[in-house]
Amino acid sequence: MTAADPPAPLVPGDRDLLLRLLRLPTAGPLEPDAPPPRLAEAQVAYRRHAARIGLRAVRHAPAEPADLDGAPVPAAVRAAASRPGFLACQPSLVLRLGPDGLPADRTVMFNVHLDTVAGRPPVSFDGDRFHGRGAIDAKGPAVALLAGIRAARAERPALGRDVGVLVQAVAGEEGGAMGVFGTRPLVRRGYTGRLNVFCEPTGGRFLTRSTAAMTARIVVDGDDAVDDRPGRGHNASVLLGFLAQHLGGALGAPMPDASVCVAGLHTGTRHNKVYGGGSLLLNLAYGTPEAARRLERRLREALSEGLTEFAFAFAGTPLFGRTAADARAVTRLEWLKRGLPVLDDRDAWGHALLRDRAGVAPWPSGEPAFTCDAIWMSQVPGACTVVLGPGDLAANNAHADGEFARADQLADFAATVARLLTAFTDDLNGSP
Repeated sequence: MTAADPPAPLVPGDRDLLLRLLRLPTAGPLEPDAPPPRLAEAQVAYRRHAARIGLRAVRHAPAEPADLDGAPVPAAVRAAASRPGFLACQPSLVLRLGPDGLPADRTVMFNVHLDTVAGRPPVSFDGDRFHGRGAIDAKGPAVALLAGIRAARAERPALGRDVGVLVQAVAGEEGGAMGVFGTRPLVRRGYTGRLNVFCEPTGGRFLTRSTAAMTARIVVDGDDAVDDRPGRGHNASVLLGFLAQHLGGALGAPMPDASVCVAGLHTGTRHNKVYGGGSLLLNLAYGTPEAARRLERRLREALSEGLTEFAFAFAGTPLFGRTAADARAVTRLEWLKRGLPVLDDRDAWGHALLRDRAGVAPWPSGEPAFTCDAIWMSQVPGACTVVLGPGDLAANNAHADGEFARADQLADFAATVARLLTAFTDDLNGSP
């Protein structure tokens, strides 16, 4: 099988599986207004379909509470994990092709998430496009992955005998969970390979980097006041609005391997009240640990500068004098998410295998990377890890109404998976 071979098609059974997965709600409980997830049911359907091509389940279970210990767990996950049933309704599935004794250096691992963001747009297939939540991110790629494994097995009998395949079909990729109770525990349990592919939309190009992000919350915790005596309270709306503008200016300049999003600001909704409390959120994305440290340091400096400027600008004013005098005392910085690793894969062997033997184009060096669960492979020795999948997050309306995947995009990805697996098998067996 070469890069010029026709795509590995999705057979009617593949199409039926994808439509069934799209109809099952699998958004996790961290997503707003999501119905109870039927993720386990989706994974059972996926497992049964995979069994027809020889994959068997070696694990189908949720993370344990202990899996969250010692991890940089987002605050939202840590708070939710104490609720009964939170982890139990979000299991992850691991499938294996080949004997249990095959070592990691003879194994290819694929990771794909079956959870989605919230929203249930209509599900359909018109012969050209699959529509529905998860069509491109990432239920469609999950089904195409199995079609690619099936095609590779037909080409290389050694696949599943001398060469193994692992498929992680995980929970907890969406909703801000960052893989801490889905992918991370599976990686820590050793379900990895010499080559590890995270199936996310990359336009069919292999991406060797994955960023991470910190979420900072600036909290004002002062006294409320009534509208008849507004100067007697702390006006969190004015203070946080000032800080939002200041931080936007101070952090808005381009920084290497980093970007800043000044996000949600909230105090209250009433027109006749001074809100003494509120919060401002910032999302700080980074591509290296050094960039993360630089971002954190710059945010602390900019916040301090902003508080000083606010105090000077409003000192002694009738409406905001008290807020100015107490600004530093009533304001604090909290971290909702911090300390996540990043992926920067430098494995020359794996990159050459993908590029030269499997015919997969690399991600352009000047195009920004994005965040996904591949970050958890950053500390695994002797492993090549890439992000690779069909379609484009924006062009295919991922996370939005109208999300779709074209049948030919999924077929092309299936063909890419088949070429990758045959190239890996031939490389291990010494074939030219």
